[in-house]
Amino acid sequence: MKKLLSVLLPVSMIITLITGCGGQASVTEQEAPRTGEVLTVFNYSEYMDPDMIEQFTAETGIEVKYEEATTAEELYTKYKSGGISYDLICTSDYMCKRLIDEGEAQPVDFGSMKNSANINQKFWDFNKAIDPSGTYALPYFWGTIGILYDTTKVSGEIDSWDVLFNGDYSGEIIMQDSMRDTFMITLKYLGYSLNTTDEAQIREAADLLKQQKPDVEAYLVDEARDEVVAGNATMAVVYSGEAFLGHLYNPDLKYVVPKEGSNVWIDSWLMTKNCTNTDAAQQFLDYLCRPDVATANFEFIYYSTPNDAVIKNMDDELKNDPAIIPSDESVAGCEVCTQVDTATTELYNELWKELKAQ
Repeated sequence: MKKLLSVLLPVSMIITLITGCGGQASVTEQEAPRTGEVLTVFNYSEYMDPDMIEQFTAETGIEVKYEEATTAEELYTKYKSGGISYDLICTSDYMCKRLIDEGEAQPVDFGSMKNSANINQKFWDFNKAIDPSGTYALPYFWGTIGILYDTTKVSGEIDSWDVLFNGDYSGEIIMQDSMRDTFMITLKYLGYSLNTTDEAQIREAADLLKQQKPDVEAYLVDEARDEVVAGNATMAVVYSGEAFLGHLYNPDLKYVVPKEGSNVWIDSWLMTKNCTNTDAAQQFLDYLCRPDVATANFEFIYYSTPNDAVIKNMDDELKNDPAIIPSDESVAGCEVCTQVDTATTELYNELWKELKAQ
């Protein structure tokens, strides 16, 4: 899911990386007359090139009121408060499912959007875990969770979550300070689904995490990548976008999705039940799928894009980077994280508190 970038890439790196990727679109010189139409759009922080919002208004005359949130939970709480009537929301897979299940989304006519065909079919298939009918969620960015490690400090290639649990790198491991992500790793390592609701399986994972805890240097989120870059840790569990940036700053770092499988996350757009100007909303969604716009947004965040038109124009270095385009083989054993039932969530909360208090 979306993570805030804690560092900015040097200009020279950006120029090198985007060679062949297509230049960022610029705001049109002649703005379209304002139509009086307004869209209220809610997204994660720093998850869209601001120029693309201005360009949409310049091209269509539709004003965009743009709001941001840091986490899926913050976004959900603000949306449900009803203080602002949002038309479009971008959020994470499990939160999309929650909103769809609660009747907060309305169907989108993807067939009438000419640019939606740029979204590769496998991402529509991934989204069936949260949107079985394929009528609500438009894939925006995606990625995986894996291990970022320093090749100069490990013996051979890493290909399994076992390296986090076998004690060989005690005190040199950074785990995610995220309940679902940390349990996900352990459940996949044990051969279970990351969406299991089986209490025995979840408790088995909790016991393994308690055994592992003395080997863990720290539980971190954004700082996890930075600790490996700085040489303060040998390996860390990170999101693929963070791994890409880490490798830029330290070429000795490598990213892998372990063979037992992992989480493939997808952030998607929903049209809310409150949206009355559905034509304008669908126009905005189609605009986001347009090659030049999707390229600009990709270059703004450098997270994996589901847009084939963007990928087609990437240079080979980006195409071959598993943090930008994970291989089909590495994704084959991955699952999309979905919202679990209340009882399972409460169990997770209880076991997570016990682990952190240990």
